[in-house]
Amino acid sequence: MEQAGYQMEMQHQNQAEWQQEEAYLKKTLALAEEQLEQAKHMAEKKQQEILEAKREAYENATQGTLRLSDAHDFEALIELSQYTAPVTEGIVDYEEEQKRIVRLEQIRKNPYFARIDFRFAGEEEAEAIYIGRSSLSRRAGLEQYVYDWRSPIASVFYRFMAGEAYYDAPGGRVEGELQRKRQYEIQNGTLHFYFDMDRSVEDAILRRLLSQNTSPKMKAIVETIQQDQDIVIRDMEHELLLVQGVAGSGKTSIALHRAAYLMYQGLQNRLGANHILIISPNTAFEEYISGVLPELGEEQVDSLVFEDLLSQVLGNRAVQPRQEVLELLLSRKPKRKLVKASLEWKLSEEFRELLDRFLEDIPASQTVFQDIYEKEGCVITREELQERFERRTDLPLKLRLEQLEEHVLELAFGTAQKRGEVEERNRLRQEVREMVPLDAIELYQRLFSDEALLERLLGRKLSEEQHKIFNQTQKNLQSGLLCYDDAAAAAYLACKLAGSSKYREIRQVVIDEAQDYYPLQYELFALLFPKAKFTILGDIYQTIAKTEEVSLYEQIQKILNRKSACLLTLNKSFRCTTEILEFGLQFIDRRPEIQSFNRAGEEVRVIPVSDPAERLAAIAEEVKICKERGFGTICLLCRTKNRAVRLLEGLAGQIEVRLAADGETKGLQGVFLLPIYMAKGLEFDAVILCDIGSDSYQEEEDKRLLYVACTRALHRLSLICEKREKN
Repeated sequence: MEQAGYQMEMQHQNQAEWQQEEAYLKKTLALAEEQLEQAKHMAEKKQQEILEAKREAYENATQGTLRLSDAHDFEALIELSQYTAPVTEGIVDYEEEQKRIVRLEQIRKNPYFARIDFRFAGEEEAEAIYIGRSSLSRRAGLEQYVYDWRSPIASVFYRFMAGEAYYDAPGGRVEGELQRKRQYEIQNGTLHFYFDMDRSVEDAILRRLLSQNTSPKMKAIVETIQQDQDIVIRDMEHELLLVQGVAGSGKTSIALHRAAYLMYQGLQNRLGANHILIISPNTAFEEYISGVLPELGEEQVDSLVFEDLLSQVLGNRAVQPRQEVLELLLSRKPKRKLVKASLEWKLSEEFRELLDRFLEDIPASQTVFQDIYEKEGCVITREELQERFERRTDLPLKLRLEQLEEHVLELAFGTAQKRGEVEERNRLRQEVREMVPLDAIELYQRLFSDEALLERLLGRKLSEEQHKIFNQTQKNLQSGLLCYDDAAAAAYLACKLAGSSKYREIRQVVIDEAQDYYPLQYELFALLFPKAKFTILGDIYQTIAKTEEVSLYEQIQKILNRKSACLLTLNKSFRCTTEILEFGLQFIDRRPEIQSFNRAGEEVRVIPVSDPAERLAAIAEEVKICKERGFGTICLLCRTKNRAVRLLEGLAGQIEVRLAADGETKGLQGVFLLPIYMAKGLEFDAVILCDIGSDSYQEEEDKRLLYVACTRALHRLSLICEKREKN
């Protein structure tokens, strides 16, 4: 009924045109059905071929293994591999057919969502171009029924209203006239309505969609991509694309659609899901975005939180989670100031320079070269070893050490293929290796075991605060605790010592919440992904526990040092109602140039309470109201996890609520508790900020925390506040 009423509001559609649209839909669905049956038949055929190849491989493997009594019988091994290769190839083909089946089944439900009538320059008649999430064509693309939303011509739908228009194709710019822009509502193969769009209609549709409840997982937004968002998604010119986007501007969704677009464009140069990596702020965020790429018909790409990245670089060493650091920084514990100072220093450009000087200093201060002897006598003196080791300062220490090992073996045994006994060669190798320490964590421990060394490298005395950091770091390292900032510094040392080849396949890195990273972390990204392009998204107004300016993006450009870089700004917020957004903006000192999408809603509720019991009752009442309004995601936000745990205990027996933290974030639906730092990047139908009082949100930095909290809400925002005593 709602759709029918909406159809009448949008456009009175004549019967003949409706029949034409239904006829085209019927023809499109028939082709999809035909290709689906072909794909299913081909998949069954491939499955039978795999089973047959497996049987043949098993029989030949059984016979072949009987002949492998001699370790040098390589001919038999080669023969066996010839029988197993068809199995592997068949599985790859079968998986491709299965992907095709999934794509065609999706097309059968909703083949397209838009149409443009585009008259190419020099042509008399306009051509109807139908746009969907996937392409559909007959005769190997010669007869195109539906164009993929990522195709060049589809950009006309996102970027232009009726009138002159163009799109950039591989062969150059194509100009013409956009005569019609139409959008469809098709569900399960049935056309419900369509309408021709102008600016007011487009805004009305988007406003209607935004007024709906959010979902536990982020959804694809191909139907509602805006012009400035499309520019970000389709950018292929820049190796470093930076996006400063206000809260609710769709940064994360844009990043994922951009990943899908890059994979589509990468068909020619084989850019696949395994070539893209997303650096996520936390596990809740990873779960929230996990469905977008599969919904767009693409494989999910790998996603890592930063501490897991550090752990991999450091040989799977356990690293303090960032959430633990944020929990401490947002607490009222005295130790938090020292932790904050430690982060700011150890992850700074100054400390990176100190680490570089330490690396340069290793050959002189951390190595102990000795004469090396073999049966014949002295192979090489310690002076010669040191001189040769220090000769190639442009190479990583590990590579220099490997070259030194080879030189020593050549001196000892000559250049013949069999240079000495295995045990003797290994002994000489080990003797050389023990002279040069290459364990990054061990070296970092040495750095923080010698205050004089640290001061010499720094070029001055440690300040009083740095002296405290030195002592605390020494204790942490001695106890085996690898703190978040120490792990980043040790990982930087590891990459500089040995170079990095672990992520050599990565060609596109997406980093969200850019404002939360420090200079040393970007230096580490540069080392880990030397050949990758970057898409980096952030909002300097949503920084937690530190302050950032727009100059952050200049600093990132300088560190990553890519040939071409671009900073784009997204100023329009689509998430919150106007009332919620305006309320949240009061917590920002220098208000950004932010445009609300102008979706009206109810006023923000500020509820004063006198005591803990009244607070709990107010929260329970707000939850009850939100449920009655039909909201699907109701998030209770607290400053820290510790506060959330205490609130959970207090609400026991009053309302049904769960704590979604520490990985317990799957399916964020119903009523749940979160610390604010875990809510970044997420959105909820209703938000209740539960712990505003005299012991919280009192410092200048807390304003940004409140801004983050308020801008998580789509439809309703309530703040439970401690009642102030009148003077």
